[in-house]
Amino acid sequence: MGKLLSNFRTTILLSLVLAGVMIFSFGQISGGFGEAFWQAVLRWAHVASGILWIGLLYYFNFVQIRVMPSIPAELKPAVGKHIAPEALFWFRWSALATVVFGLGVMFLRGHAYAMEVLSFGLAGGLTEDQKGFTLMGVGVWLAIVMFLNVWGIIWPNQKRALGIVPAEDDVKAKAARVAMLASRTNLLLSLPMLTSMAMYQTLFG
Repeated sequence: MGKLLSNFRTTILLSLVLAGVMIFSFGQISGGFGEAFWQAVLRWAHVASGILWIGLLYYFNFVQIRVMPSIPAELKPAVGKHIAPEALFWFRWSALATVVFGLGVMFLRGHAYAMEVLSFGLAGGLTEDQKGFTLMGVGVWLAIVMFLNVWGIIWPNQKRALGIVPAEDDVKAKAARVAMLASRTNLLLSLPMLTSMAMYQTLFG
């Protein structure tokens, strides 16, 4: 067991296999592998990728950005050349997966449902029983803005700041600050977004 757990790839593959067994079991005992089952599968994938995405967002903001100024200069290249690029790889692709799987869940619930959410409940006229769509729509659009922030601002600027693409020192410094502010923006939006997702799912299903 110790040898198995010492290898990251083996551990995560085994975890996925065990999750797959659980997913199949849920399908068997819930009445089949129909539309509701696939909604549940996509929701699982959405939550799993979202944990990775937001977890890394919090790592960057709670740990790396705050601690970097106090790290001795001779040690900073280890973070910039090895840890940060790897973290950013999982960060940006988990952001994409989270949004794709989330939109998949939404559209599997029907185009009418999706239009209500995306229009903040205005698609069918904002009646009292549709105001939940307004709050869910806020969460969905915040997530989309955060995703666009990752791919459109954070990643391009981090590539310059970390030297993944060539840039002059002043350009690197400016890019690092832009990336930091964009990351802080996502941090700011993350709790309202998560509130929308969790509260809607609990109260409205």
